[in-house]
Amino acid sequence: MELTSYHDSMLSLAAPFVALGLVLLTRRVVLSLLCGALVAALLLAGFSPVDTATLLFDRFVAIFWDDGALNTWNVYILAFLLLLGILSALLTISGGTRAFADWARNHVKTKRGSRLFAATLGVVIFIDDYFNALAVGQIARPLTDQQGVSRAKLAYLIDSTSAPICVISPLSSWGAYIIGLIATVLASHNMAAEGAFNAFISMIPMNFYAIFGLVMVFAVAWYNINIGPMKAHEDNAANGQLYNPANGEPAGDMSISDELSNGSANNLLIPIFALVVSAVFFLIYTGYANLAAADQPFSIMGAFAETDVALTLLWCGSIAVFVAFVMMMPQKPSISHYTGALKHGTQAMMPAVIILVCAWLLVGLIGSLETGKYLASVVGDSIPHNALPAVIFIVAGLMALATGTSWGTFGIMLPIAGDMAAATDISLIMPMMAAVLAGAVFGDHCSPISDTTILSSTGAGSHHIDHVTTQLPYALFTAAISFIGYLVFGLTESIAAGLVVGFICLAILIAVLRQRHGNA
Repeated sequence: MELTSYHDSMLSLAAPFVALGLVLLTRRVVLSLLCGALVAALLLAGFSPVDTATLLFDRFVAIFWDDGALNTWNVYILAFLLLLGILSALLTISGGTRAFADWARNHVKTKRGSRLFAATLGVVIFIDDYFNALAVGQIARPLTDQQGVSRAKLAYLIDSTSAPICVISPLSSWGAYIIGLIATVLASHNMAAEGAFNAFISMIPMNFYAIFGLVMVFAVAWYNINIGPMKAHEDNAANGQLYNPANGEPAGDMSISDELSNGSANNLLIPIFALVVSAVFFLIYTGYANLAAADQPFSIMGAFAETDVALTLLWCGSIAVFVAFVMMMPQKPSISHYTGALKHGTQAMMPAVIILVCAWLLVGLIGSLETGKYLASVVGDSIPHNALPAVIFIVAGLMALATGTSWGTFGIMLPIAGDMAAATDISLIMPMMAAVLAGAVFGDHCSPISDTTILSSTGAGSHHIDHVTTQLPYALFTAAISFIGYLVFGLTESIAAGLVVGFICLAILIAVLRQRHGNA
């Protein structure tokens, strides 16, 4: 089937706008994603009903089976979600979650401490955003639940640390991917001697959104700043209602009555430790295997660049479930305890699986519409060169918002940023690429169709739409300050000036928000 091209048309924005608009109007995520996918398919198929139905069916099948082979990335991610649900059920049934909450109550005795614990954990686990979002939720949720922190607040703490820390960490799956793209951009402009790794390191202080976003997270955790709809969630949580029960149980959460009474905190800590250690091992091992297959020398950075994240998650999830299974054996559980974990864990993750599959369907169709290329094309030659970093930041943000993928935005926008810098002022190439990274994370934080946003909701046990609407004000405030920072940089040609002005603005903002919306 020949698809209609929309890379130079505003119609390429129709599908993401329909999906985003319906999500905010109806708060029904799956319906909104499917409506956006239908609009995209109609456009691509030239409004032919038969071709539209065929295209939708083919793209749905391709999520699981593509080019005559299993789509291992998607299938392994979904399998990891189900494994994590089963792991969570095992931890609950064993009594490990309750025991850890009891331990935490004696050691972390305040809401502030539980929020800071979650935020710090989000920074410490920097190897991959998917893993970060789900692992931090599993570890921190018993503590934040115990202290009456809303699930929406936990989801914000998870999401707003995972991507920002991954995007500035060279030893992460994000860092490795970005360094590989930077190497290509530099080579195309005869700047390979700069070194992609050195370029990445030099761009860290230029990534204003990641830096200011992390500072904002810890300020919110310390002062309990509740902007917009977050206040209602926190007020309800203080009265024992961690999420809105009218919307049912959120993905990743479960109610289990058949819990063993002789569990200990080790029933939770040891499987989680196995999850983290095996994740690090397999991230390096799968990268090593891919390097060896390509007859390339081994290095840690090379391994992270070539690692198979999806396969790693499948392995570490399987190992953690096995460890949790073995840890329960001395407690003499019945067969029904194990079958119950399988049932409850799978059921708890099904909403997340459905949302993620629908998001992948929509994102794939948006890619065919070439929405990203259209958004990039709106940046014309008439823009003053000193405004380019600020403009690139906004365009990258809009692209990530509309497409739901920061990695896809990196892939499209980094080469464009390099070309624009070469055509205007080559000294801007690093700041402009850093602005792309910053904008992509910002847009990803705002997008309800982002897989990392979905997984952060799942890890926190929060309703997805509640996470999207409560995180949005924080992301917009941080983006506004980042935009000011890039404007100051453009005017002064000084990264330090941009950072200083940004930090001053952020300090003023935090002081005002603390006065109006904060409490301990």
